[in-house]
Formats: sequence, structure tokens, C-alpha cells
Amino acid sequence: MKQIKTRIVLVSLAVLLTACSATQVMLPKGTSDTNQIISRAEATPKGVQGEYVLQIKAAASQGQFVYLNTELDYRDQRAVSVSIHPELVAQLTEKYGMSPEAFFLNKTIAVTGKAKRVKIGFSSEGEESGKYFYQTRIRVMDMSQIKVIDDSV
Repeated sequence: MKQIKTRIVLVSLAVLLTACSATQVMLPKGTSDTNQIISRAEATPKGVQGEYVLQIKAAASQGQFVYLNTELDYRDQRAVSVSIHPELVAQLTEKYGMSPEAFFLNKTIAVTGKAKRVKIGFSSEGEESGKYFYQTRIRVMDMSQIKVIDDSV
């Protein structure tokens, strides 16, 4: 009898833990407070799903990726960075007739995705320096994830 109770408790715990790990953390639709986005992403290692409203103050490309940033310095701890996948970069360039870096700069956008904290390492001449910083990123892989909501900034 004691073994049956132990098994029931263990199975119940396993079901409970599985349900908890499957629960998706979300922020309210249209969240624009970057401090709230960053703090929730820090507290949720798997990331926080949501629709975010962000003012883009800086943009750049690194390799084939384009990054849209909410602060002038992408290393600023208050910055949220939107990472645009290379395949989408080409689609956006074709749609808008200019690079995403130029098109989205100084605009307010709505972006849907998962805000996640990532560790960015510094390197010099291909060698890791051991120094790093954290950045909150929202990865965009599809046209439906990003749109301009105000271009009068």
C-alpha cells in the first residue's frame, strides 16, 4: 500500500512539473516598457512571448542579420534588440525598397515574438576576451511578426 501511495505521489509530481514547464510566460499585448520586458526576460530563461511596441533608435547589420535597437548603444542595459533573420532581411528590402536598417530607423514598431536574454561575448581579432554583456533580443523570422505603427518619430 505504501508503494502505491509513493508511486501516486511521484506520478502526480511528474505531471505537475510537466505542466509547469509547458506553461508559457506572456506579457500583455502591446507592452512598450523596455524595463519590464528586460526584467521579465531575465526572470524567465526560456523567454517571454508577447507583442511589443518599441521605438527604434538605432539599427545595424552584423553578418547577414539586421538588429533594430531601442537605445543608441546596443550594449546599453536598457536596450531591447530586434534580431531579423537573413531570409527576412531580403524580403523586407524587396517590400520596402530599402534595407530594414534604413526603413525601421526612427519608427515605432509592433513586434511579436519571444523576448529572451542572451549573453554576448566580446572578441578581438577572433579571440574571445572573456568579457561579455547581456542583451534582450526578440527574434523575427516572418513578415507577420513586425509592422510599423508610427513613423512620425
